Amino acid sequence: MGWLGLDDTDSLNGGCTTEVLFHLLESLPDTVSYANPRLVRLWPFAKQRTRGNAAVAVELITENETELMNHLDHWWTSHISNLGGSIGVSEHSERKQYPADPGMVWMSEEKSDANFYSQSVSSEILLEDLPHVSRHWGGNGRIGATAAVLWPATQSTYEAISWRIDDSEGPRRLDEDALDDVDSLEDTFLCRNPKLGTSLLAPRGNSPVLFGIRSWTRQGAHDALNILQNGKHTEQTKGSLIFKTNQATDDHLGEPILAIVRSKSILKKGHVVIETSQGTWIAFRQSGNIALLSQWLIEGDTIIGNGLRDENNALHLELLKISKSVPERKRPLCKICNKSMKSMGKNQGLRCKKCNITTERGWVEVEREPPFIDWVQPPPSSRRHLSKPLKR
Repeated sequence: MGWLGLDDTDSLNGGCTTEVLFHLLESLPDTVSYANPRLVRLWPFAKQRTRGNAAVAVELITENETELMNHLDHWWTSHISNLGGSIGVSEHSERKQYPADPGMVWMSEEKSDANFYSQSVSSEILLEDLPHVSRHWGGNGRIGATAAVLWPATQSTYEAISWRIDDSEGPRRLDEDALDDVDSLEDTFLCRNPKLGTSLLAPRGNSPVLFGIRSWTRQGAHDALNILQNGKHTEQTKGSLIFKTNQATDDHLGEPILAIVRSKSILKKGHVVIETSQGTWIAFRQSGNIALLSQWLIEGDTIIGNGLRDENNALHLELLKISKSVPERKRPLCKICNKSMKSMGKNQGLRCKKCNITTERGWVEVEREPPFIDWVQPPPSSRRHLSKPLKR
């Protein structure tokens, strides 16, 4: 018995590491069985990641490990190693692309490493940083593969994934009534965009995945999978697996950070760069209420935030909350007409232009009401896979 990890087999041209694992499991000798497939999301800023940031692992059970290693050697050479080298082109990808560099690892004994896993979801891991494994194949993909095997799974969710038949073309066909039934199940989450009503189950890019249903429980994933696969208008699939995942666990986040706003810049597209006492924080336009709250901030406001730091140590906000807002300074209102009074000049007090009354007071402080008083996070369609919904 041991654990097999796999990663980095896809590119912008297509492919999916979950499907590669599915085919590998279908090929196993009769003397080998499997259990506990897992899908582990990793640090999204890793330089050499391909299209996604998820690695897979699975427990393999056999009494003849030598036979299994021989099989994996052959399967690696004939079916996985040739997936490397592809980069692909996408008009939506703004970051530098690297060729797929598949990697696979085997650990003869079950073990976990909470420290290594924590690093893998929050920072860059290099090949030379990897702990010892029983056997390995390939290149950069060994990083994610190792992290998936060593994930301690102290908290988890589940995802049921089905793959399209090889010759499937055109838009994915999912039964709408079955989608509604899946969305209404108590344990499923992030099935639909609540504002647009559109499905969040099907990938947007070129992928062999037909759908992926997220659930808080394995039973919920199993029930949802049966409902959608058996939907009258759902296209046929080649197969499916239920993965245990680290999605919606917030495993990538540390403790919330308290900071004071030093300055704020609103960029052309609506992104907000906040300079704080705790470094640079960024709220992207796609973050919805986070961007709106960030645009409202002024110097001196105290805020609490959380998110991941990128390669430049800027915090990409995934959670934001006002702790204390500084009041706004305004001219006092005229006691007669309730209009703002105007300065008569330096050290000359204020006058109401309409009523002609004067006062010596220069400013009054007015409390500012933030657009949101509690935590905010991006909408479901813009949320990281690892992010836990606020309602949880």
